[in-house]
Amino acid sequence: MSSGAIPTDTADKAQQRRPLALLLMSFRTFIALIVVFAFFSITTPNFLDMPTLVILAKHAAINAILGIGMTFVILTAGIDLSVGSIVGLCGMIAGYLLTHGLAVSPLHVTIFPSAMETGLITLAAGAGVGLINGLLITRLSVAPFIATLGTLYVARGAALLISDGATFSNLVGDPRFGNAGFPFLGSGLILGVPVSIVALVVFAGVAAYVAARTPFGRHIYAVGGNERAAALSGVKVDLVKVSAYMISGFCAAFAGLVIASELVAAHPASGETFELNAIAAAVLGGTSLSGGRGTIAGTLVGAFVIGVLGDGLVMLGVSSFWQMVIKGLVIIAAVVLDQMQRRMYRRFALRAQGG
Repeated sequence: MSSGAIPTDTADKAQQRRPLALLLMSFRTFIALIVVFAFFSITTPNFLDMPTLVILAKHAAINAILGIGMTFVILTAGIDLSVGSIVGLCGMIAGYLLTHGLAVSPLHVTIFPSAMETGLITLAAGAGVGLINGLLITRLSVAPFIATLGTLYVARGAALLISDGATFSNLVGDPRFGNAGFPFLGSGLILGVPVSIVALVVFAGVAAYVAARTPFGRHIYAVGGNERAAALSGVKVDLVKVSAYMISGFCAAFAGLVIASELVAAHPASGETFELNAIAAAVLGGTSLSGGRGTIAGTLVGAFVIGVLGDGLVMLGVSSFWQMVIKGLVIIAAVVLDQMQRRMYRRFALRAQGG
C-alpha cells in the first residue's frame, strides 16, 4: 500500500502544476498590461501625472467601446471590418445635423434637432449599418469578412459624400436653434470624471451583464461555439447574429459621437484603422476568432494594453511606422498565446481523462 503512495503524490503535484500554468495563461493580458504600464512609468517622464492618465484613459475608452461591440460579433464567429468607417460616417451625420439641420422641402423649413436628438439619430444610423451587415450575412449568406469589407467602403464613401470631403467644424450648436451642448459628450465631466470614461463604465457594465447573465448572452456563445447545435436547440441563430452586428454598429456610432464632440469637428476620414484596434482589443483580451469564447472584461484589459502601448510609444517619440510594427507583433503574439492556451486545455483534459 505504501508503494502506491509515491506515484499518487507525484500525480497530485502534477495536478497542482497544471492550474498554475493555465492561470498564468488566462491572466496573460492583465500581466501584459502591468508590464507595459510599469515600463512606460519608468522610461517616460510625466507618464504618471494625472492629466496624462486621464488622456490615456479617454483614448483607451474609445478602443474599449469599439472592442465591446466587436467582442459580441467575434463571439458569434464573425468579424466586423466596418466599425472604423461607421465612426467616420456617424461623426459626419452628427456634424451635418448640427450645422445644416434637416430640410423639409414641401414646407420650406429646416429642422435643427437638439444635441440629444442628434445623438439618438446618429446612434440609430450606426445600428442601421450594423443591421445591413447582419442581413447581408444571414439572408444573403455573404461571408462576414466580405460583407463588412464592402460596408467599410460604402460607409467611408458616404461620409465623404455628405460634405464632399470637407470637415464640419465648430460643432458647438446654436442656442437659437436649440442644438447647443454637443461638446459636453467629449469634454464634459460627471462628478469630476470625463463623460467618455463614465460612458465606458456604463457600456462595460451593461455588456458584461448581457453576455454573462441573459439568455441572449448564452445564445451568443452558443452560436459561436456550434452554430448547428445552437439552431437544433431552438436558438434563433440569424436573429442573434443580426443583433450582434447591430450592437457593434451602435458602439461604433457612439465612438464617432465622442470623437466629433471632443474635437468639436467631424472629418470624413475619422476612425480610419479603428477596426484593427477593436479587433486587437478583443483578441488580446482572450476572445477567440473562431467564436464561442471570450469576455467583456478581457476586452477592456486588451483595450487598455493597446491604449497604454500607443500613447506610451508616442510619448517616447517612437516613429509612427515602428508603432505599427510593434502593434502588429503584439497582435500576432496574442493569437499565438491563445492557440497555446487552447492546446494546453486539450492536453490537460486528455490527461485527466486518462487517469
